[in-house]
Amino acid sequence: MNIDKMKSQHVDILEKISFLRQLSLAGVSANAQEIATAIVSMSAIIKTHLSAEDQFLYPHIEQDGNNALRQVSTKFKREMADIVSEYEVFSRRWNIASKLMGNDDAFRRDANNVLRKVYERMQRENKDFYPLVERM
Repeated sequence: MNIDKMKSQHVDILEKISFLRQLSLAGVSANAQEIATAIVSMSAIIKTHLSAEDQFLYPHIEQDGNNALRQVSTKFKREMADIVSEYEVFSRRWNIASKLMGNDDAFRRDANNVLRKVYERMQRENKDFYPLVERM
């Protein structure tokens, strides 16, 4: 289990969110191909990250963590399920440039809602969860 790798993936995802914000502000339709490409790229990073958490982090905590850490881990895992579902809908909706064309406001609303949740979740993991795991 490599927390540093997971933190690095967080940085990559946060950079993609920032990039999407810049492109969105510059014009969704005008930057549709770049936005779609960034969403596909970010989705790949998120999938890899979630897979590492599900296959290594959470099982390791269940096996070796103390009771308090297991409770926090269970809570984080449960909360993530809803965020993942919303993100998957978002990414399928906006992963092709033609879907973005002429839908600037809809994309911005959707991105502000879903990507804010992803962003806030990663901040909480970095601040509240990973430090507990590192002390384990």
